[in-house]
Order: sequence, then C-alpha cells, then structure tokens
Amino acid sequence: MRAVMIEGAGGPEVLAVRDVPDPVLQAGEVLIDVAAAGLNRADVQQRRGLYPPPRGASSVPGLEVSGRIAEAGDSAFAVGDAVVALLAGGGYAERVAVPAGQVVPAPDGVDLVEAAGLPETAATVWSNLVLQAGLAAGDDVLIHGASGGIGVMAVQVSLALGAVPHVTAGSAAKLDIARSLGVRTLIDYHEQDFVEELRAATNGRGADVILDVVGAKYLARNVASLATGGRLVVIGLQGGATAELDLGMLMGKRASVAGTTLRARPVAEKAAIMQAVRDSVWPLVATGAVKPFVGRTFPLARVAEAHTYFDSGEHTGKVLLVMG
Repeated sequence: MRAVMIEGAGGPEVLAVRDVPDPVLQAGEVLIDVAAAGLNRADVQQRRGLYPPPRGASSVPGLEVSGRIAEAGDSAFAVGDAVVALLAGGGYAERVAVPAGQVVPAPDGVDLVEAAGLPETAATVWSNLVLQAGLAAGDDVLIHGASGGIGVMAVQVSLALGAVPHVTAGSAAKLDIARSLGVRTLIDYHEQDFVEELRAATNGRGADVILDVVGAKYLARNVASLATGGRLVVIGLQGGATAELDLGMLMGKRASVAGTTLRARPVAEKAAIMQAVRDSVWPLVATGAVKPFVGRTFPLARVAEAHTYFDSGEHTGKVLLVMG
C-alpha cells in the first residue's frame, strides 16, 4: 500500500509517499480501506519533530479517516461497512488498522470522503465542550479560531445545544463563515480586543465556557473573559505553552482552567468518546444541525502541497487527503 512517511523534521518537503507493507491486525482491531484522511495541527507538529506519536502508534501521520472495513476481526462490523475512525496515527495511508472501539459507522447522508473531516473534530468538540466543560443551553461560549475544522464544529454543536457562541478569527472572510452559521458576535483579533468585545456582547458577564487553541498567548485574557463559574478549556498551543496565571482572578471568579489532548488517551477513553459522538453528534448530523465543512481536498500524492496550504493559515474548514 501507499503511505506518507516523514523523512526528517521540517517543512512539507519532508513528506514522501512510499510503498510500505499493509498493517497487520492485532487483537481487537479492524482494518480499514481508507477513502480519505483529515489534516490536523498535530500532523504538522509531528512533521516538525515536535509531537511524536504515542508509544506503539504508527509513525505515519494522520489522526482521522473515513473508509470501508476490509477485515472485521472479532468486531461487530462487516466487511464493506462505511465507517469513520479516530486514530493515534497511520491515517495518511491506503489502509490502517484501528482498535474497533475507535471506529463508528459513518453518519447517514454524508459523502464518505467528506466524512473524513468529522471524527477528530466531533470527538474534540464533544469531549471538551460537553464532557469536560459541561456546555448547556443558554451558556455563552467563546470559540477561538472559528473558521477551522474545530471552530466550525464547535459553533454548530453550540448552536444545536442552545448555547450562544461568540467567535474570533483573523479576517473578515473567516468571520463570514461563522456569520453564515448564525453567529452574531464576530471578533477580528487583529483589529479588536476580544475581552472588551465579549464583555459588550454579554452585558459584562463574560463567557461561561471558552474553547482555546492558542494557549499561553491568550491565557491572561481568557481568564479575564470568564464569567463567574466559567470554564476555560485549552486544546492547542499555537501561541506557546508557558504563561503566568492570575490565581487570584481565577479564584475570585470561582472559575477553572483545564488542558486536554486527545491523541495520547487510552484506547478505552477514546472508544467512549467515539461512542458519545455516535450517540450525540450523529443525530445532529442527521437533522442537518451539524454538517461537515471541507475547505479543500488533495490526492495523497500531493501531500506536501496539502501541508503547504495548511501551513499558510489561509485554509478554512477541513483539508482532506483523498486516496482514490
């Protein structure tokens, strides 16, 4: 089979498509003929040598795929079933072996290629906004980076739950995506102070929940933006990993800060998250409240070009690698 190998740490030029042996199934796994794989920030960090795969995981990048079951092992799946999967690695390949618990049926009515953009975003958003932060109807939620795959999913899930999303992005065009989804508070972080804009939009309360992909650079302003009892969940470190935390402000607001990752969690935890996605997010997909948002697709052979586009910061929605 063909798979993408990372031949040294660096830019997109270190990515090469090679012929490699098919994966060998281990106990509890299924084999998937991959239709498409989603690009994620973690893939870029792995390519740069900053985010190695967990012990025992494939060195091939790629954390989410769609496809069809090629070998079902002892699972409840059947050969040919259309599925999506959350991975610890291995997605940029024509075949991938995955613990069966991290695989769920592809949602009905969604093109199988486009479905590759759902598992990582849906699992990240549901596990962090709902399972971690307890987002509920009526909550004000601040979502940073609203035009990317995670951001678009977070907006849609928030609206579906009856929460009120407020978003930041880096251009008018990116904010227009959130506007088209029904968001009213649209903050250009190049031109506006999100702390002030959020206070104005919430009559001084601030956010009940903040979903942050930036990290250190935004920590102080995120805490300042929290409402009493607010919950900040940090899921990315694009703006650095180390910053001072004003514990007095945090305690005064009776607020909390959590940091989470998805890739390195135990198989059982990831399986539980994927089952929650199947039970809670797929019904929203069925009603049209949540839709995959694919910005661009690239064939596997053009993986370096796909990463160059991803690195540019110009992309919106999900970027996918297509195997066919």
